[in-house]
Amino acid sequence: MKYLKYLTLLMLLSCSCKHEPVNPVPDQSEFAKGADISWVTQMEKEGALFYDSQGVKTDCFALMKSLGMNTIRLRVWVNPADGWNSKEDVLSKAKRANDIGMELMIDFHYSDSWADPGKQNKPDAWKSLDMKGLKSAITTHTRDVLNSLKANNISPKWIQIGNETTNGMLWDDGMASKSMKNYAELNNAGYYAAKEVFPEAKVMIHIDNGWNKEQYKWLLTGIAEYGARYDMIGMSLYPDSDNWKVLNIQCIENVNYVSSTFSTTVMICEVGMSWDKASECKAFLSDLIYRAKNETNGKCLGVLYWEPEGYVNWSHYTKSAFDNSGKPTIALDAFKN
Repeated sequence: MKYLKYLTLLMLLSCSCKHEPVNPVPDQSEFAKGADISWVTQMEKEGALFYDSQGVKTDCFALMKSLGMNTIRLRVWVNPADGWNSKEDVLSKAKRANDIGMELMIDFHYSDSWADPGKQNKPDAWKSLDMKGLKSAITTHTRDVLNSLKANNISPKWIQIGNETTNGMLWDDGMASKSMKNYAELNNAGYYAAKEVFPEAKVMIHIDNGWNKEQYKWLLTGIAEYGARYDMIGMSLYPDSDNWKVLNIQCIENVNYVSSTFSTTVMICEVGMSWDKASECKAFLSDLIYRAKNETNGKCLGVLYWEPEGYVNWSHYTKSAFDNSGKPTIALDAFKN
């Protein structure tokens, strides 16, 4: 009995001494490293090929995984003229990502083509709709695309309601500088539709210029007044080879500002740098990923490259990260660590 009492006392003392560290290291086991490769099916159709660094022809999705990526991001357009980024095209790419075990982010543009800070054009079929009709159209479109994924046992982990909606979306009705209320309501239509199909998915608002704290403060404070719903914030960051060090610091400062002020997590879901500055781009990415993991108290959940596979001779996009022979540059080695 004395032995048992002694043992019990030791156990109680041991438990009472346990405590959490003052600054626990964030769990980064699920840190998203990936890319938006929405061009891939169009490139393949037009004869583009992809090779690993040794010159071996490789499926683009498998190539991204071999580079250390675990996440694929895909944009969605409503009624694109050429069919690329339509519901059917997105589903075909989502299946390929899912089949090799990649996480998935779905990026709704709510347009028939590109939506970004300079243009947020309504789909042609939505142009005559009033606010009630626009919210209904967002709901129907969002459900339709996501239900097509669900029917194929594909569950996106993240869903964007709009792309770089720095000044809202579906202009002019949803232009934030004209009506924060309208933008908040349009956003919420997408948010609730996404949650209806995939309750566990993290739904985000995506804003450009991740280094610009005032821009985020303006938009997020403005829509908060009207009950805008989101689970996290997405950022874009496109520095030049001569200013990335400053912009990385400012972006991480903004991540910390946004996460603490608006009680949210953050993902840097678009990055890029000139394709012919591969060494600088690798340094930029390595530094950003390190800072995102170690200087945000676990609030930054990932870093994704935008269209690295779109080499310049095909896309004329100068911030890809493949050379013109279809091989990845050393910039993408940053994702291997």
